[in-house]
Amino acid sequence: MEVALVPLFLLCFLVSSSSAKISAKVGVNYGQLGNNLPSPSRSVELIKSLNAKRVKIYGADPGILTALKNTGLQVSIMVPNEIITNISTNQTLADQWVHTNVVPYYPDTLIRYLLVGNEILSWPDKKTWFALVPAMRKIQIALKTHGIHKVKVGTPSAMDVLESSFPPSNGTFRSDISAKVMKPMLQFLNRTKSFFFLDVYTYFPWIAQPNNINLDYALFESKNITYTDPNTGLTYTNLFDQMIDAVIFAMKRLGYPDTRIWIAETGWPNGGDIDQIGANIYNAATYNRNIVKKLSAKPPVGTPARPGSVLPAFIFALYNENSKPGPGTERHFGLLYPNGKPVYEIDLSGETSLSEYKPLPLPENNSPYEGKIWCVVARGAMANKTALASALSYACSQGNKTCDPIKPGGLCHHPDSLIRHVSYAFSSSWAQLRKTGATCFFNGLATQTTKDPSYGYCKFPSVTL
Repeated sequence: MEVALVPLFLLCFLVSSSSAKISAKVGVNYGQLGNNLPSPSRSVELIKSLNAKRVKIYGADPGILTALKNTGLQVSIMVPNEIITNISTNQTLADQWVHTNVVPYYPDTLIRYLLVGNEILSWPDKKTWFALVPAMRKIQIALKTHGIHKVKVGTPSAMDVLESSFPPSNGTFRSDISAKVMKPMLQFLNRTKSFFFLDVYTYFPWIAQPNNINLDYALFESKNITYTDPNTGLTYTNLFDQMIDAVIFAMKRLGYPDTRIWIAETGWPNGGDIDQIGANIYNAATYNRNIVKKLSAKPPVGTPARPGSVLPAFIFALYNENSKPGPGTERHFGLLYPNGKPVYEIDLSGETSLSEYKPLPLPENNSPYEGKIWCVVARGAMANKTALASALSYACSQGNKTCDPIKPGGLCHHPDSLIRHVSYAFSSSWAQLRKTGATCFFNGLATQTTKDPSYGYCKFPSVTL
């Protein structure tokens, strides 16, 4: 059947003749925002065990780059967001960065891609937006100065670079960046034969509109669900292709229909907060196995607007990273737990057929949870009294009369327990500020629960879904 879709973010067009030279081998993003992650050398072993052929890191960590020497893994490194503005006006600084972070490791470490910043155009700092392409140019010059010619320079963009994305043929870059950032960027990428690096998550448009977007359509599981673009007649069988093609049509509008796309990040969360539907092991495994199958297909499948095109990609992410801020899903995108154990079976080479994998645990949260939720101290944080005391002070400074009941004489003051006081403050602050974007995280000290922590006359504030 054909369904009408109104996704938040979506993308489309023609294949460059040079794209066939790029392997469709799938890589993995190796983030480090965790306080319990394996060493770089152990991480490299685990990356190999997943049959990944490439790895992207968020910086240029010497330990990781050393561990990657002589492994045969192609490597993507990253210039930090914070120094882009300075590099954009200082060739010497760009030269120094390349001299320090590329030259000592290249070519034994197969650095092939150098990304300038991460999702810069999603930042509120407009000054950095306009520094981005000048910084890319200076990094490219620095590579040439050092005799390095096999490293492509780019920058990852999120789907919010589009202001129009549906239908895909209406793909249009945001008016605040289209002429001053996107056009010169595409010119640079074309001239240097680099890629438009794009972060594509079907999870986010789906979770925003689960009643309008079929879950199977977002997971590559749809058997009879299609969408036909009324302007082009192109028919889509999954949300991922729509998102890619909307960006391709946006590039075409600026006069660059053939710029190659590289999927810098894609994935699906294997867990999250109680109020986040669809974040579970079943969906994560299904999405990532299906995307690997698509991206590693021989011959290449491409998208409706670029049939047969190669889409090189990095899956996000290697580990569940427990120090990532934001909603619980942010800490649950890993293919592996921090102890190295797989969250689910996956082969990034695409050579394992879907039927060879063991059965997955059935999803339990594909429909919205209905009931009350509280935000309390996480079990693993209970011994960290210094951090809890600081978090208590912070939580009580938020909202209106957030902590009055736990003050001396208040209904929740006795027993005078730090854990109970902090849990009350977390629940109270979160309940007041959730609608403004606050999360139940508090630097990793908090967790959501459906078990009412209230006691005696003390009633904890809750969020009702």
